[in-house]
Amino acid sequence: MFPYNSPNNMKTTISLSAPAEVETESLVAVVLDHAEPAPSEKEKDKKPELKVASADPAVQSVAADLLASGEVAGKPFETNLMHRPVTLMARRLLLVSGGSAKKFSSYDLRRVAGTAVRALKSRGIRSFAFVAPPSIPAEEAVRAIIEGAHVGNFDPDYYRSDRKDQKIDAVTIIASGDEAALERAANEAQIVGESQNFTRDLVNEPSNRMTPTILGERAKTMSAEVGLKCEVYGADKIKELKMGAFWSVAQGSDEPPALIVMKYEPAGAPQKPVLGLVGKGITFDTGGISIKPADGMEKMKYDMAGGATMIGAMRAIALLKPKIRVIGIVCATENMPSGKAQKPGDVQIAMSGKSIEIINTDAEGRLVLADGLYYARQLGCTHLVDAATLTGAVVVALGYNNAGIFSNDDTMYERFHSANAKAGEKMWRMPLDDEYKEQIRSSIADIVNSGGRWGGAITAAMFLKEFAEDTPWIHLDIAGTAWMEEQKSWIAKGPSGIALRSLVEFVRGFAA
Repeated sequence: MFPYNSPNNMKTTISLSAPAEVETESLVAVVLDHAEPAPSEKEKDKKPELKVASADPAVQSVAADLLASGEVAGKPFETNLMHRPVTLMARRLLLVSGGSAKKFSSYDLRRVAGTAVRALKSRGIRSFAFVAPPSIPAEEAVRAIIEGAHVGNFDPDYYRSDRKDQKIDAVTIIASGDEAALERAANEAQIVGESQNFTRDLVNEPSNRMTPTILGERAKTMSAEVGLKCEVYGADKIKELKMGAFWSVAQGSDEPPALIVMKYEPAGAPQKPVLGLVGKGITFDTGGISIKPADGMEKMKYDMAGGATMIGAMRAIALLKPKIRVIGIVCATENMPSGKAQKPGDVQIAMSGKSIEIINTDAEGRLVLADGLYYARQLGCTHLVDAATLTGAVVVALGYNNAGIFSNDDTMYERFHSANAKAGEKMWRMPLDDEYKEQIRSSIADIVNSGGRWGGAITAAMFLKEFAEDTPWIHLDIAGTAWMEEQKSWIAKGPSGIALRSLVEFVRGFAA
């Protein structure tokens, strides 16, 4: 049985009432530092000028007493809880610091909301009301608060026998503006937040409970719930399609592979463009014959995060109903060493007909994506986006804070960059200069599957470019960002759900 964490049950509502008049277990407000940046090193420790981000006089008065006490340092994401605040209908007032007022954005607001959720649910509180800061446009603030709250409400400890039932059941956003527009923003953010946590559910599962077959079943169940067409194909179909690159990885495992194809075809949508979302679905990656070190290998259950992201994105797209055709493809398999597994030096023939010399069997993600990208083109996709935990090299280059973006089309990149900024996810564009292609040339085949140590994230992207060819394409390397290595105030250690919000925003923007 697939255990469900039920963060998606969090109810969200909009209130136009004065914050002081809202009855709730806890009222949450943001505290911002209005001090000017220190002009010199000598003044870097100057006292902050803290003010609560609310126009409500009662909230300002209650918060001012706490801020004047000196107990609030104003450090980003610091929390301070007051019980029985005088003049407020709320039983508690939680102040969450958002840092500098001049720099505060919806990106920070998402993290403040996640911090509030985690601070409150750890105290057994089940509901709260959040005062939208007036410095951010109301609809944008509503989206950020709800999306951030969903991120904070997720915990990965499904299998602990002493697991505590700590979660937020309901959040009310107190904002000013057109109620219908605010409700629409809240509903859209709810869908995105739920879908991000759905993705995190998939990634969090151990590989014995998230095989390619089970991943396919989850995709089919979800698709039936939201009205997507979904087919899951096995080894026979993969061989029939001559997906030699995909099959070369799958052949080493006793677990059957799954080619997951989801289609969103809304009535009234034009025949073109058709967006293709292609995800790497390696449900466990040992490295194959080029086996990984034992230390840290347990984390390799997350190697299907790109595929899970595409499944979650297709869920959100189906519920948001943009007028554009979208096809989601996930190539799911394990990468295992065995007597049947491919070996370094083997030559495989991809679906496109290109021959690939296998240098390293641990460079398997690009093999399954090669056939996935080409298949998407065969199905009529005019624009492609892939997501994958593809390389350790991208972590060396960008660390754990930014995903890598690669693209063969500047116009498509600009579209995605705009969506990415609106979604509040950090990504950085990497080069795809023609000179890098020299590193993936083979002496006996068309290309090699590993271009060596230097520029590894780039040469992996160059490999994929061979299969996207002239189709406008974006590659997201999320190896460093799909998994939180440590707990933060706004998010648990474990799967992050990175890229889902950007993908959904990108698709919606394309349809506009």
